Amino acid sequence: MGDVLAGIHATWEFESDSVLIRFERGIRTPKLFQALRERRVPHEALTSVTLTPGRRGTVVLHAVPRPGADPLMEAAAGQLKDTCDPYRLVLPAERETLAEYYADELRAALNATAPLDEREPADRYLVDPPPAPLHFKAYDGKASFDGSKVSFRWFWTGASSAKWKAGDQRFGVPELCGVEWRSPEVFDGYLRLLRRGDQEQPTQADHDPAAVVFGLGYGPVHESLPFAAAVLAAVRTSGPAPALDAGPVPVPVMATGRRDPADIAERIRHLGELHEAGLVTDDEFSAKKAELLAEL
Repeated sequence: MGDVLAGIHATWEFESDSVLIRFERGIRTPKLFQALRERRVPHEALTSVTLTPGRRGTVVLHAVPRPGADPLMEAAAGQLKDTCDPYRLVLPAERETLAEYYADELRAALNATAPLDEREPADRYLVDPPPAPLHFKAYDGKASFDGSKVSFRWFWTGASSAKWKAGDQRFGVPELCGVEWRSPEVFDGYLRLLRRGDQEQPTQADHDPAAVVFGLGYGPVHESLPFAAAVLAAVRTSGPAPALDAGPVPVPVMATGRRDPADIAERIRHLGELHEAGLVTDDEFSAKKAELLAEL
């Protein structure tokens, strides 16, 4: 092993114990691939390999990951389009013979690690998650993850009254038991943090202080999915939440003293976008802008 197979948008390097996938960064490369840059996939993280005809004179080499082996795919929960699947390598049809050779070599390597019919769901993540810190702008707030806690800072112009009254939120990883990601490419996309204990969370994500909702241009896949995967991986490797009588609860981030100028500028930009789209009147824009500037 150690050979390289170059395809469309990605290159696979076959090593003795893993496949190193390097993604291109061209303008036609899916943004998710550009965000991931490269991924090392151990053989034990895979369950099978297929080679099938693709579209428009191509073939597709597909390494199928084991359930539970990759936090990115677990967070995606089958919602990724084929064109954004990081385990698919698309090649020109004239490379089919070469691709079949590498597929056979990889199958042999997988079988040497463990027979394919004995490969059960992984009990731990075998593929590294995207590294923190990570952040993205949702429709109703900004989500940030520093590796140990998740923070939601609400946008006055987008957050529901329930979230605005609850205040900005901060969740330590030990407080969480999972992450639910619904693709922003559907109408009601969102990212929801699942908390430990018996707490009931609102059904609607736009009323849940432990969730941010997406919208047109907000929470794109290449930003929100790596974020969800990183949080999911941190949750799995963290210890149990501290024992509290009332169970773990989100900690509101109270405004004290001067606000971060960068945060104020971001809120003003978001307000301006809504104003330009006709969703905020001139008077509302002026009043809120003045209120935000007064917090500096």
